[in-house]
Amino acid sequence: MELINFSKANCRSCYKCLRSCPVKAIRIKNDQARIVEDRCVACGQCLVVCPQNARHIKSDLDSIKYSIKSGKNTIAIVAPSFSGAFDMKDELQLVAALKKLGFKFVEEVALGAEIITDLYKNAAKKGELKNLITTSCPSVNYLVQIYYPELIKYMIPLDSPMLVNGKLIREKYGEDAFITFVGPCTAKKFESIDEENKGIIDAVLTFDELHKWLDDEQIDLSSLASDNFDESGSTPGRQFPVLGKLDIGNNTIYDPTVVDGIDSCIKLFDSMEKGEIEGLFIEALACRGGCIAGPAMPKDESDYFVRQKKVKSYIRKQSKNAKIALKPITSSLDFSKKFEDLSFEKETASDEEIVKVLKKMGKLDKSDELNCGVCGYNTCREKAQAVLDGMAEINMCIHYIRNKAESISNLVFESSPNAIFTLDEDLLVKDFNPSSERIFSTKLEDIKDKPICMLMDDSSFSKVKETKENVIANRIHFEDKDLVLLENIIYMEKQGMFLCILTDITTEEKNKAELALMKTKTLDAAQSVIEKQMRVAQEIASLLGETTAETKVILTKLKAIAVKEVSDTK
Repeated sequence: MELINFSKANCRSCYKCLRSCPVKAIRIKNDQARIVEDRCVACGQCLVVCPQNARHIKSDLDSIKYSIKSGKNTIAIVAPSFSGAFDMKDELQLVAALKKLGFKFVEEVALGAEIITDLYKNAAKKGELKNLITTSCPSVNYLVQIYYPELIKYMIPLDSPMLVNGKLIREKYGEDAFITFVGPCTAKKFESIDEENKGIIDAVLTFDELHKWLDDEQIDLSSLASDNFDESGSTPGRQFPVLGKLDIGNNTIYDPTVVDGIDSCIKLFDSMEKGEIEGLFIEALACRGGCIAGPAMPKDESDYFVRQKKVKSYIRKQSKNAKIALKPITSSLDFSKKFEDLSFEKETASDEEIVKVLKKMGKLDKSDELNCGVCGYNTCREKAQAVLDGMAEINMCIHYIRNKAESISNLVFESSPNAIFTLDEDLLVKDFNPSSERIFSTKLEDIKDKPICMLMDDSSFSKVKETKENVIANRIHFEDKDLVLLENIIYMEKQGMFLCILTDITTEEKNKAELALMKTKTLDAAQSVIEKQMRVAQEIASLLGETTAETKVILTKLKAIAVKEVSDTK
Protein backbone atom coordinates (compact mmCIF):
# COMPACT_ATOMS: atom_id res chain seq x y z
CA MET A 1 0.00 0.00 0.00
CA GLU A 2 1.39 3.40 -0.99
CA LEU A 3 1.22 5.51 2.17
CA ILE A 4 3.62 8.31 1.29
CA ASN A 5 4.86 9.64 -2.04
CA PHE A 6 5.10 12.74 -4.20
CA SER A 7 2.39 14.45 -6.21
CA LYS A 8 3.34 14.16 -9.86
CA ALA A 9 1.97 17.55 -10.86
CA ASN A 10 4.10 19.42 -8.30
CA CYS A 11 7.48 17.72 -8.71
CA ARG A 12 10.03 20.14 -10.18
CA SER A 13 13.05 17.82 -10.33
CA CYS A 14 15.04 19.81 -7.78
CA TYR A 15 16.34 16.54 -6.23
CA LYS A 16 16.12 18.01 -2.73
CA CYS A 17 14.18 14.95 -1.59
CA LEU A 18 16.88 12.65 -2.95
CA ARG A 19 19.62 14.67 -1.26
CA SER A 20 17.78 14.34 2.06
CA CYS A 21 17.18 10.60 1.68
CA PRO A 22 20.01 8.77 3.48
CA VAL A 23 19.21 5.43 1.83
CA LYS A 24 18.48 6.82 -1.67
CA ALA A 25 15.09 5.13 -1.83
CA ILE A 26 13.77 7.64 -4.38
CA ARG A 27 13.63 6.81 -8.08
CA ILE A 28 13.81 9.64 -10.60
CA LYS A 29 12.16 8.73 -13.88
CA ASN A 30 10.98 11.16 -16.56
CA ASP A 31 11.91 13.98 -14.16
CA GLN A 32 9.44 12.67 -11.55
CA ALA A 33 10.46 11.58 -8.05
CA ARG A 34 8.86 8.42 -6.69
CA ILE A 35 9.52 6.62 -3.39
CA VAL A 36 10.48 2.96 -3.82
CA GLU A 37 8.76 1.31 -0.85
CA ASP A 38 10.93 -1.81 -0.59
CA ARG A 39 13.95 0.47 -0.09
CA CYS A 40 12.25 3.13 2.04
CA VAL A 41 12.69 3.32 5.82
CA ALA A 42 9.66 5.64 6.16
CA CYS A 43 11.59 8.40 7.95
CA GLY A 44 9.55 11.03 6.06
CA GLN A 45 12.40 13.51 5.75
CA CYS A 46 12.02 13.71 1.97
CA LEU A 47 8.47 14.99 2.43
CA VAL A 48 9.56 17.56 4.98
CA VAL A 49 12.18 19.15 2.72
CA CYS A 50 10.12 19.21 -0.51
CA PRO A 51 10.02 22.92 -1.50
CA GLN A 52 7.03 22.39 -3.81
CA ASN A 53 4.90 20.79 -1.09
CA ALA A 54 4.50 17.87 -3.49
CA ARG A 55 4.11 15.37 -0.69
CA HIS A 56 1.24 12.92 -0.55
CA ILE A 57 0.52 11.15 2.75
CA LYS A 58 -2.37 8.71 3.01
CA SER A 59 -4.77 10.02 5.62
CA ASP A 60 -6.92 7.92 7.97
CA LEU A 61 -9.06 10.91 8.86
CA ASP A 62 -12.14 9.73 6.94
CA SER A 63 -12.13 6.36 8.71
CA ILE A 64 -11.66 8.09 12.09
CA LYS A 65 -14.61 10.40 11.43
CA TYR A 66 -16.72 7.46 10.27
CA SER A 67 -15.88 5.56 13.46
CA ILE A 68 -16.90 8.54 15.58
CA LYS A 69 -20.12 9.04 13.61
CA SER A 70 -21.04 5.36 13.85
CA GLY A 71 -20.81 5.46 17.66
CA LYS A 72 -17.87 3.09 18.07
CA ASN A 73 -15.58 3.19 21.06
CA THR A 74 -13.19 5.59 19.32
CA ILE A 75 -10.04 5.95 21.42
CA ALA A 76 -7.06 8.26 20.90
CA ILE A 77 -3.63 7.36 22.26
CA VAL A 78 -1.33 10.36 22.24
CA ALA A 79 2.46 10.26 21.82
CA PRO A 80 4.56 11.77 24.66
CA SER A 81 5.85 14.61 22.44
CA PHE A 82 2.34 16.14 22.12
CA SER A 83 3.06 18.92 24.61
CA GLY A 84 5.65 20.38 22.25
CA ALA A 85 3.46 20.17 19.15
CA PHE A 86 0.68 22.63 19.94
CA ASP A 87 0.28 26.17 21.21
CA MET A 88 -1.70 25.76 24.47
CA LYS A 89 -1.98 27.46 27.82
CA ASP A 90 -2.24 24.06 29.47
CA GLU A 91 -1.10 20.80 27.87
CA LEU A 92 -4.27 18.98 28.93
CA GLN A 93 -6.33 21.28 26.71
CA LEU A 94 -5.43 18.87 23.91
CA VAL A 95 -7.33 16.10 25.72
CA ALA A 96 -10.40 18.35 25.76
CA ALA A 97 -9.95 19.12 22.07
CA LEU A 98 -9.76 15.44 21.13
CA LYS A 99 -12.92 14.68 23.09
CA LYS A 100 -14.61 17.66 21.44
CA LEU A 101 -13.74 16.11 18.08
CA GLY A 102 -15.56 12.95 19.18
CA PHE A 103 -13.05 10.61 20.80
CA LYS A 104 -14.64 8.81 23.78
CA PHE A 105 -11.38 8.07 25.56
CA VAL A 106 -7.92 9.65 25.36
CA GLU A 107 -4.83 7.97 26.79
CA GLU A 108 -1.13 8.71 26.96
CA VAL A 109 1.25 6.50 25.00
CA ALA A 110 3.62 7.33 27.84
CA LEU A 111 2.06 4.34 29.62
CA GLY A 112 3.30 2.02 26.87
CA ALA A 113 6.66 3.81 26.86
CA GLU A 114 6.95 3.22 30.60
CA ILE A 115 6.32 -0.52 30.19
CA ILE A 116 8.84 -0.74 27.35
CA THR A 117 11.42 1.09 29.49
CA ASP A 118 11.08 -1.61 32.14
CA LEU A 119 11.43 -4.34 29.52
CA TYR A 120 14.53 -2.63 28.07
CA LYS A 121 16.04 -2.65 31.56
CA ASN A 122 15.45 -6.39 31.78
CA ALA A 123 17.14 -6.94 28.39
CA ALA A 124 20.11 -4.79 29.46
CA LYS A 125 20.51 -6.75 32.72
CA LYS A 126 20.81 -10.05 30.86
CA GLY A 127 23.88 -8.86 28.93
CA GLU A 128 23.66 -11.77 26.49
CA LEU A 129 24.69 -9.91 23.29
CA LYS A 130 27.63 -7.71 22.26
CA ASN A 131 25.28 -4.77 21.61
CA LEU A 132 21.60 -3.96 21.98
CA ILE A 133 19.49 -1.72 19.72
CA THR A 134 16.18 -0.27 20.92
CA THR A 135 13.19 -0.96 18.70
CA SER A 136 10.72 1.82 19.54
CA CYS A 137 11.46 3.74 16.33
CA PRO A 138 9.97 1.97 13.28
CA SER A 139 12.24 3.82 10.83
CA VAL A 140 15.34 2.53 12.61
CA ASN A 141 13.81 -0.94 12.62
CA TYR A 142 13.28 -0.77 8.85
CA LEU A 143 16.82 0.55 8.39
CA VAL A 144 18.28 -2.48 10.16
CA GLN A 145 15.94 -4.99 8.53
CA ILE A 146 16.50 -3.69 4.98
CA TYR A 147 20.13 -2.54 4.99
CA TYR A 148 21.78 -4.25 7.99
CA PRO A 149 20.11 -7.67 8.34
CA GLU A 150 23.25 -9.01 10.06
CA LEU A 151 22.45 -6.67 12.98
CA ILE A 152 18.89 -7.95 13.50
CA LYS A 153 20.24 -10.22 16.25
CA TYR A 154 21.04 -7.08 18.29
CA MET A 155 17.50 -5.63 18.01
CA ILE A 156 15.60 -5.94 21.28
CA PRO A 157 12.59 -8.07 20.22
CA LEU A 158 9.90 -5.86 21.71
CA ASP A 159 6.90 -3.86 20.50
CA SER A 160 6.99 -0.09 20.30
CA PRO A 161 5.12 1.94 22.97
CA MET A 162 2.31 2.54 20.43
CA LEU A 163 1.74 -1.20 20.01
CA VAL A 164 1.96 -1.82 23.75
CA ASN A 165 -0.73 0.79 24.37
CA GLY A 166 -2.83 -0.65 21.58
CA LYS A 167 -2.71 -4.13 23.10
CA LEU A 168 -3.61 -2.77 26.55
CA ILE A 169 -6.66 -0.98 25.13
CA ARG A 170 -7.76 -4.03 23.13
CA GLU A 171 -7.72 -6.04 26.34
CA LYS A 172 -9.57 -3.30 28.22
CA TYR A 173 -12.20 -2.23 25.66
CA GLY A 174 -12.43 -5.27 23.39
CA GLU A 175 -11.85 -5.94 19.72
CA ASP A 176 -14.60 -3.53 18.64
CA ALA A 177 -12.68 -0.51 19.92
CA PHE A 178 -11.36 1.83 17.21
CA ILE A 179 -7.86 2.89 18.28
CA THR A 180 -6.13 5.92 16.78
CA PHE A 181 -2.49 6.73 17.44
CA VAL A 182 -1.83 10.47 17.48
CA GLY A 183 1.80 11.46 17.03
CA PRO A 184 4.59 13.17 15.09
CA CYS A 185 5.69 10.19 13.01
CA THR A 186 4.80 9.12 9.45
CA ALA A 187 6.55 5.78 10.01
CA LYS A 188 3.81 4.84 12.48
CA LYS A 189 1.45 4.59 9.51
CA PHE A 190 3.67 1.83 8.12
CA GLU A 191 4.13 0.14 11.48
CA SER A 192 0.37 0.04 12.08
CA ILE A 193 -0.27 -1.96 8.89
CA ASP A 194 2.69 -4.37 9.15
CA GLU A 195 1.38 -7.92 8.86
CA GLU A 196 2.47 -8.82 12.40
CA ASN A 197 0.78 -5.71 13.86
CA LYS A 198 -2.57 -5.82 12.08
CA GLY A 199 -5.58 -5.47 14.31
CA ILE A 200 -3.78 -3.51 17.03
CA ILE A 201 -3.96 0.08 15.73
CA ASP A 202 -6.84 1.07 13.43
CA ALA A 203 -5.65 4.52 12.37
CA VAL A 204 -2.72 6.91 12.64
CA LEU A 205 -3.37 10.64 12.94
CA THR A 206 -0.28 12.81 12.75
CA PHE A 207 0.03 15.99 14.78
CA ASP A 208 0.07 17.90 11.49
CA GLU A 209 -3.21 16.29 10.41
CA LEU A 210 -4.74 16.94 13.84
CA HIS A 211 -3.68 20.59 13.67
CA LYS A 212 -5.48 20.99 10.32
CA TRP A 213 -8.55 19.12 11.60
CA LEU A 214 -8.83 21.45 14.58
CA ASP A 215 -8.56 24.44 12.24
CA ASP A 216 -11.29 23.01 9.98
CA GLU A 217 -13.58 22.53 13.00
CA GLN A 218 -12.63 26.02 14.27
CA ILE A 219 -11.57 24.62 17.63
CA ASP A 220 -9.28 26.97 19.52
CA LEU A 221 -7.14 24.90 21.89
CA SER A 222 -6.24 27.78 24.16
CA SER A 223 -9.91 28.57 24.83
CA LEU A 224 -10.84 25.08 26.07
CA ALA A 225 -11.00 23.92 29.66
CA SER A 226 -8.37 21.31 30.52
CA ASP A 227 -9.34 17.64 30.77
CA ASN A 228 -7.45 14.67 32.17
CA PHE A 229 -6.22 11.64 30.26
CA ASP A 230 -8.32 8.56 30.89
CA GLU A 231 -5.09 6.65 31.40
CA SER A 232 -1.74 8.27 32.05
CA GLY A 233 1.86 7.27 32.18
CA SER A 234 4.56 8.57 34.49
CA THR A 235 7.86 10.41 34.18
CA PRO A 236 9.89 7.50 32.69
CA GLY A 237 7.35 7.14 29.89
CA ARG A 238 6.74 10.84 29.32
CA GLN A 239 10.43 11.59 28.89
CA PHE A 240 10.75 8.96 26.17
CA PRO A 241 11.02 11.59 23.37
CA VAL A 242 13.76 13.55 25.19
CA LEU A 243 17.20 12.50 23.99
CA GLY A 244 19.26 10.62 26.56
CA LYS A 245 16.44 10.20 29.10
CA LEU A 246 15.92 6.48 28.55
CA ASP A 247 16.90 4.95 31.89
CA ILE A 248 18.19 1.35 31.71
CA GLY A 249 19.61 1.37 35.24
CA ASN A 250 23.14 0.74 36.46
CA ASN A 251 23.02 -3.03 36.72
CA THR A 252 24.22 -3.63 33.15
CA ILE A 253 27.41 -4.21 31.14
CA TYR A 254 26.27 -1.84 28.40
CA ASP A 255 27.19 1.76 27.84
CA PRO A 256 23.99 3.75 27.09
CA THR A 257 24.46 5.52 23.75
CA VAL A 258 22.02 7.83 21.97
CA VAL A 259 22.19 8.07 18.18
CA ASP A 260 19.71 10.34 16.41
CA GLY A 261 19.30 10.85 12.69
CA ILE A 262 19.40 8.13 10.03
CA ASP A 263 22.81 9.35 8.82
CA SER A 264 24.29 8.86 12.28
CA CYS A 265 22.59 5.49 12.64
CA ILE A 266 24.12 4.38 9.34
CA LYS A 267 27.61 5.33 10.48
CA LEU A 268 27.17 3.49 13.77
CA PHE A 269 25.67 0.40 12.12
CA ASP A 270 28.51 0.36 9.56
CA SER A 271 30.98 0.16 12.44
CA MET A 272 28.93 -2.51 14.19
CA GLU A 273 28.76 -4.57 10.99
CA LYS A 274 32.56 -4.47 10.79
CA GLY A 275 32.79 -5.63 14.39
CA GLU A 276 34.45 -2.41 15.52
CA ILE A 277 31.96 -1.63 18.30
CA GLU A 278 30.61 -3.65 21.20
CA GLY A 279 29.19 -3.09 24.66
CA LEU A 280 26.66 -0.44 23.63
CA PHE A 281 23.00 -0.11 24.56
CA ILE A 282 21.90 1.99 21.59
CA GLU A 283 18.88 4.26 21.84
CA ALA A 284 18.40 4.69 18.09
CA LEU A 285 16.11 7.39 16.68
CA ALA A 286 15.56 8.20 13.01
CA CYS A 287 14.87 11.90 13.51
CA ARG A 288 17.70 14.21 14.46
CA GLY A 289 16.56 15.54 17.80
CA GLY A 290 14.27 12.55 18.40
CA CYS A 291 10.48 12.43 18.26
CA ILE A 292 10.20 16.11 19.19
CA ALA A 293 11.54 16.79 15.67
CA GLY A 294 9.27 14.24 13.98
CA PRO A 295 8.41 14.82 10.29
CA ALA A 296 4.67 15.15 11.01
CA MET A 297 4.90 17.90 13.60
CA PRO A 298 2.64 20.88 12.69
CA LYS A 299 4.24 23.05 10.03
CA ASP A 300 4.55 26.24 12.05
CA GLU A 301 7.48 28.39 13.04
CA SER A 302 8.17 26.65 16.36
CA ASP A 303 11.84 26.01 16.99
CA TYR A 304 12.99 22.53 18.03
CA PHE A 305 14.37 23.83 21.31
CA VAL A 306 11.10 25.63 22.07
CA ARG A 307 9.25 22.35 21.60
CA GLN A 308 11.78 20.48 23.70
CA LYS A 309 11.35 23.02 26.49
CA LYS A 310 7.55 22.56 26.39
CA VAL A 311 7.92 18.77 26.66
CA LYS A 312 10.30 19.06 29.63
CA SER A 313 7.98 21.56 31.29
CA TYR A 314 5.04 19.16 30.95
CA ILE A 315 7.10 16.31 32.43
CA ARG A 316 7.97 18.43 35.48
CA LYS A 317 4.38 19.57 35.97
CA GLN A 318 2.98 16.04 35.80
CA SER A 319 5.71 14.35 37.82
CA LYS A 320 3.59 14.60 41.00
CA ASN A 321 0.88 12.49 39.35
CA ALA A 322 3.25 9.80 38.06
CA LYS A 323 1.87 6.30 37.92
CA ILE A 324 3.58 2.94 37.88
CA ALA A 325 2.60 0.60 35.06
CA LEU A 326 -0.14 -1.79 36.09
CA LYS A 327 1.67 -5.15 36.25
CA PRO A 328 -1.55 -7.24 36.54
CA ILE A 329 -2.72 -5.83 33.19
CA THR A 330 0.56 -6.55 31.43
CA SER A 331 1.08 -10.05 32.83
CA SER A 332 -1.27 -11.71 30.34
CA LEU A 333 -0.06 -9.80 27.29
CA ASP A 334 2.80 -10.61 24.95
CA PHE A 335 4.88 -7.59 23.94
CA SER A 336 7.52 -9.54 22.09
CA LYS A 337 8.17 -8.93 18.42
CA LYS A 338 10.00 -10.74 15.67
CA PHE A 339 12.12 -8.80 13.18
CA GLU A 340 12.76 -10.27 9.74
CA ASP A 341 15.32 -9.80 6.99
CA LEU A 342 13.75 -7.36 4.49
CA SER A 343 16.90 -6.78 2.43
CA PHE A 344 16.75 -6.72 -1.36
CA GLU A 345 19.25 -8.00 -3.86
CA LYS A 346 21.44 -5.29 -5.28
CA GLU A 347 24.01 -5.90 -7.99
CA THR A 348 27.26 -3.96 -7.97
CA ALA A 349 28.23 -2.81 -11.44
CA SER A 350 31.69 -3.44 -12.86
CA ASP A 351 34.14 -0.59 -13.25
CA GLU A 352 33.73 -0.87 -17.01
CA GLU A 353 29.96 -0.38 -16.73
CA ILE A 354 30.41 2.56 -14.36
CA VAL A 355 32.91 4.23 -16.72
CA LYS A 356 30.53 3.75 -19.65
CA VAL A 357 27.75 5.60 -17.78
CA LEU A 358 30.18 8.29 -16.64
CA LYS A 359 31.12 8.98 -20.25
CA LYS A 360 27.45 9.40 -21.13
CA MET A 361 27.29 11.92 -18.31
CA GLY A 362 30.19 13.83 -19.86
CA LYS A 363 32.66 12.57 -17.25
CA LEU A 364 35.48 11.67 -19.59
CA ASP A 365 38.24 11.56 -17.01
CA LYS A 366 38.72 11.72 -13.24
CA SER A 367 38.86 15.51 -13.17
CA ASP A 368 35.31 15.66 -14.57
CA GLU A 369 33.96 13.77 -11.55
CA LEU A 370 33.07 16.78 -9.41
CA ASN A 371 31.18 14.74 -6.76
CA CYS A 372 29.16 17.87 -6.00
CA GLY A 373 26.10 16.01 -4.74
CA VAL A 374 23.60 18.32 -6.47
CA CYS A 375 21.88 15.33 -8.09
CA GLY A 376 21.35 13.76 -4.68
CA TYR A 377 24.19 11.25 -4.81
CA ASN A 378 27.45 11.80 -2.95
CA THR A 379 29.71 10.88 -5.86
CA CYS A 380 29.44 10.66 -9.64
CA ARG A 381 30.21 6.94 -9.44
CA GLU A 382 27.40 6.42 -6.93
CA LYS A 383 25.10 8.25 -9.35
CA ALA A 384 26.33 6.05 -12.23
CA GLN A 385 25.51 2.95 -10.16
CA ALA A 386 22.02 4.38 -9.54
CA VAL A 387 21.55 4.88 -13.28
CA LEU A 388 22.41 1.21 -13.84
CA ASP A 389 19.99 0.25 -11.04
CA GLY A 390 17.20 2.18 -12.77
CA MET A 391 16.99 4.64 -9.86
CA ALA A 392 18.42 7.70 -11.63
CA GLU A 393 18.72 9.29 -15.06
CA ILE A 394 21.72 10.61 -16.96
CA ASN A 395 20.29 14.12 -17.22
CA MET A 396 20.06 14.53 -13.44
CA CYS A 397 23.64 15.86 -13.54
CA ILE A 398 23.30 19.64 -13.61
CA HIS A 399 26.85 20.05 -14.89
CA TYR A 400 26.12 17.64 -17.73
CA ILE A 401 22.98 19.59 -18.66
CA ARG A 402 24.75 22.93 -18.34
CA ASN A 403 27.72 21.85 -20.42
CA LYS A 404 25.41 20.38 -23.03
CA ALA A 405 23.31 23.54 -23.13
CA GLU A 406 26.38 25.75 -23.21
CA SER A 407 27.99 23.75 -26.00
CA ILE A 408 24.84 24.01 -28.13
CA SER A 409 24.27 27.69 -27.37
CA ASN A 410 27.94 28.47 -27.93
CA LEU A 411 27.85 26.64 -31.24
CA VAL A 412 24.82 28.64 -32.33
CA PHE A 413 26.30 31.88 -31.03
CA GLU A 414 29.70 31.35 -32.62
CA SER A 415 28.66 29.92 -35.98
CA SER A 416 25.46 31.84 -36.72
CA PRO A 417 25.59 33.99 -39.90
CA ASN A 418 23.43 36.49 -38.03
CA ALA A 419 24.86 39.20 -35.84
CA ILE A 420 23.93 38.29 -32.25
CA PHE A 421 24.78 40.49 -29.31
CA THR A 422 23.45 41.32 -25.86
CA LEU A 423 23.18 44.61 -24.01
CA ASP A 424 22.54 45.42 -20.38
CA GLU A 425 19.83 47.86 -19.30
CA ASP A 426 22.24 50.75 -19.84
CA LEU A 427 22.60 49.61 -23.45
CA LEU A 428 26.21 48.58 -22.93
CA VAL A 429 27.48 45.69 -25.04
CA LYS A 430 28.02 42.47 -23.07
CA ASP A 431 28.40 39.77 -25.75
CA PHE A 432 29.28 40.09 -29.42
CA ASN A 433 29.49 37.12 -31.76
CA PRO A 434 31.86 36.77 -34.76
CA SER A 435 29.14 37.77 -37.25
CA SER A 436 28.60 40.95 -35.25
CA GLU A 437 32.32 41.67 -35.46
CA ARG A 438 32.21 41.13 -39.25
CA ILE A 439 29.15 43.31 -39.85
CA PHE A 440 30.30 46.17 -37.65
CA SER A 441 34.02 45.70 -38.37
CA THR A 442 34.64 45.81 -34.63
CA LYS A 443 36.20 43.30 -32.22
CA LEU A 444 34.43 42.29 -29.01
CA GLU A 445 37.26 43.56 -26.85
CA ASP A 446 36.94 47.00 -28.47
CA ILE A 447 33.19 47.35 -27.91
CA LYS A 448 32.55 45.31 -24.72
CA ASP A 449 30.96 47.41 -21.94
CA LYS A 450 30.61 50.34 -24.32
CA PRO A 451 27.33 51.86 -25.53
CA ILE A 452 25.77 50.34 -28.64
CA CYS A 453 25.13 53.86 -29.97
CA MET A 454 28.80 53.85 -31.02
CA LEU A 455 27.81 51.34 -33.70
CA MET A 456 24.15 51.98 -34.46
CA ASP A 457 21.09 54.02 -33.57
CA ASP A 458 19.88 52.88 -30.12
CA SER A 459 16.41 54.43 -30.20
CA SER A 460 14.78 51.06 -30.94
CA PHE A 461 16.25 49.59 -27.74
CA SER A 462 14.94 52.46 -25.63
CA LYS A 463 11.50 52.10 -27.16
CA VAL A 464 11.43 48.36 -26.46
CA LYS A 465 12.40 48.93 -22.84
CA GLU A 466 9.72 51.57 -22.45
CA THR A 467 6.85 49.74 -24.19
CA LYS A 468 7.89 46.16 -23.31
CA GLU A 469 7.07 45.30 -26.93
CA ASN A 470 9.76 43.43 -28.81
CA VAL A 471 10.88 44.44 -32.30
CA ILE A 472 10.58 41.72 -34.91
CA ALA A 473 11.93 41.92 -38.50
CA ASN A 474 12.41 45.68 -38.56
CA ARG A 475 14.23 46.68 -41.78
CA ILE A 476 17.15 49.07 -41.23
CA HIS A 477 19.69 50.50 -43.67
CA PHE A 478 23.33 51.28 -42.86
CA GLU A 479 24.14 53.62 -45.73
CA ASP A 480 27.78 54.09 -44.78
CA LYS A 481 28.31 50.31 -44.89
CA ASP A 482 25.86 49.76 -47.75
CA LEU A 483 24.09 47.18 -45.60
CA VAL A 484 20.42 46.33 -45.24
CA LEU A 485 19.55 44.37 -42.08
CA LEU A 486 16.49 42.89 -40.41
CA GLU A 487 16.51 43.93 -36.76
CA ASN A 488 15.05 41.73 -33.96
CA ILE A 489 15.23 43.06 -30.38
CA ILE A 490 14.10 40.93 -27.42
CA TYR A 491 13.92 42.54 -23.98
CA MET A 492 14.54 40.04 -21.17
CA GLU A 493 13.15 42.05 -18.28
CA LYS A 494 13.93 39.53 -15.51
CA GLN A 495 17.55 39.37 -16.59
CA GLY A 496 17.73 43.08 -17.34
CA MET A 497 19.20 42.30 -20.77
CA PHE A 498 18.53 42.95 -24.45
CA LEU A 499 19.10 40.27 -27.06
CA CYS A 500 19.58 41.63 -30.56
CA ILE A 501 19.72 39.55 -33.75
CA LEU A 502 20.55 41.28 -37.02
CA THR A 503 20.07 39.38 -40.27
CA ASP A 504 22.04 40.67 -43.25
CA ILE A 505 19.64 40.90 -46.22
CA THR A 506 21.86 43.19 -48.32
CA THR A 507 22.46 40.57 -51.03
CA GLU A 508 18.77 39.70 -51.18
CA GLU A 509 17.89 43.40 -51.43
CA LYS A 510 20.42 43.91 -54.23
CA ASN A 511 19.08 40.85 -56.00
CA LYS A 512 15.59 42.27 -55.62
CA ALA A 513 16.74 45.59 -57.15
CA GLU A 514 18.48 43.84 -60.04
CA LEU A 515 15.44 41.70 -60.62
CA ALA A 516 13.20 44.78 -60.59
CA LEU A 517 15.50 46.49 -63.11
CA MET A 518 15.50 43.41 -65.28
CA LYS A 519 11.72 43.30 -65.14
CA THR A 520 11.53 46.97 -66.11
CA LYS A 521 13.90 46.49 -69.04
CA THR A 522 12.03 43.41 -70.15
CA LEU A 523 8.74 45.26 -69.98
CA ASP A 524 10.24 48.20 -71.92
CA ALA A 525 11.57 45.82 -74.57
CA ALA A 526 8.24 44.06 -74.80
CA GLN A 527 6.47 47.39 -75.13
CA SER A 528 8.84 48.43 -77.93
CA VAL A 529 8.24 45.17 -79.80
CA ILE A 530 4.50 45.52 -79.40
CA GLU A 531 4.59 49.08 -80.70
CA LYS A 532 6.75 48.02 -83.64
CA GLN A 533 4.41 45.17 -84.44
CA MET A 534 1.49 47.56 -84.33
CA ARG A 535 3.22 49.91 -86.78
CA VAL A 536 3.99 47.04 -89.14
CA ALA A 537 0.41 45.83 -88.89
CA GLN A 538 -0.83 49.32 -89.66
CA GLU A 539 1.54 49.66 -92.62
CA ILE A 540 0.50 46.29 -93.95
CA ALA A 541 -3.11 47.20 -93.48
CA SER A 542 -2.58 50.48 -95.31
CA LEU A 543 -0.87 48.74 -98.23
CA LEU A 544 -3.55 46.09 -98.31
CA GLY A 545 -6.17 48.85 -98.40
CA GLU A 546 -4.57 50.62 -101.40
CA THR A 547 -4.09 47.47 -103.42
CA THR A 548 -7.58 46.34 -102.67
CA ALA A 549 -9.02 49.62 -103.96
CA GLU A 550 -6.95 49.44 -107.16
CA THR A 551 -8.02 45.86 -107.65
CA LYS A 552 -11.63 46.90 -107.27
CA VAL A 553 -11.26 49.68 -109.87
CA ILE A 554 -9.66 47.34 -112.36
CA LEU A 555 -12.24 44.65 -111.78
CA THR A 556 -15.01 47.21 -112.26
CA LYS A 557 -13.53 48.30 -115.51
CA LEU A 558 -13.13 44.74 -116.66
CA LYS A 559 -16.75 44.07 -115.79
CA ALA A 560 -17.93 47.14 -117.74
CA ILE A 561 -15.92 46.06 -120.79
CA ALA A 562 -17.33 42.56 -120.54
CA VAL A 563 -20.90 43.86 -120.32
CA LYS A 564 -20.41 46.15 -123.33
CA GLU A 565 -19.00 43.31 -125.38
CA VAL A 566 -22.04 41.19 -124.65
CA SER A 567 -24.39 44.03 -125.69
CA ASP A 568 -22.60 44.56 -129.00
CA THR A 569 -22.89 40.90 -129.84
CA LYS A 570 -26.57 40.98 -129.44
